[in-house]
Amino acid sequence: MTTKWPDHKDCQPLPRPCDEVLWQTSLVFPLFLPEMKMAQNIYDNPDFFAGYSQLPRQVHGLNGAPEWPAIRALLPDVKDRRVADLGCGFGWASRWFREQGAASVLGLDLSRNMIERARADTADTSIDYHIADLETLELPRAAFDLVYSALTFHYIEDFGRLVSMIHNALTSCGDLVFTIEHPIFMAAAHPHWLRDEDGRKTWPVNGYSSEGERRTDWFAKGVLKQHRTLATTLNTLISAGFTLRKIGEFAPTPEQIGAIPSLAEELERPMMLLIAARKN
Repeated sequence: MTTKWPDHKDCQPLPRPCDEVLWQTSLVFPLFLPEMKMAQNIYDNPDFFAGYSQLPRQVHGLNGAPEWPAIRALLPDVKDRRVADLGCGFGWASRWFREQGAASVLGLDLSRNMIERARADTADTSIDYHIADLETLELPRAAFDLVYSALTFHYIEDFGRLVSMIHNALTSCGDLVFTIEHPIFMAAAHPHWLRDEDGRKTWPVNGYSSEGERRTDWFAKGVLKQHRTLATTLNTLISAGFTLRKIGEFAPTPEQIGAIPSLAEELERPMMLLIAARKN
């Protein structure tokens, strides 16, 4: 079940923008401009995309993502709301928002592979997909009631700029719900399981306060991510004008571990940070 935020008389959704406004948003997506800094587009690497496409969450959709029930509990009621799905991937969440009654969904992803797959799997004229780089993206002011993103923002170098842009793009009392790799998970120079003196699996945490680039080998060599401390992530949101609604550090339930025993290792350290915030 979704969590419905308390009603506020000054937080009513604005009328849905016309299709022309949604189409015009594509004109402000700065793509393939050599003078502009761009995010690494690892998802159009053939080897990476082939491996990534076989992940359970990509084969089975949201039901293949163990964290989805926890994310769903953070989401506001989306009925008649306008949603932007940043880093939409194959469009699983975009389609889910429409199934829950969202008026429209704008799905954005840097990867052409992702957008082509999302378009092929979607038969809904109220979902509009575009290729866009979140490092330089500019959305129209007050155009969305909810901005959602799953496991994308940790690829973005200028998180402050992105958060400020999202704040401007949200309506009054609009919601931002997103997940990122947990700073504890991604801080280490060589993030992988080790064994302690008792033979227990242990995740290394080093260089935590040294923010910036982290490169890992995951389906391809040199996947670039951006490490930020938990404090930096939360304070950036607060400084941009968001109120933090709820913070989650995903851990599987006993029922999930019973169904998929390998998930038990996720109890050893948080892999994912879940954040729900609201525009002041």
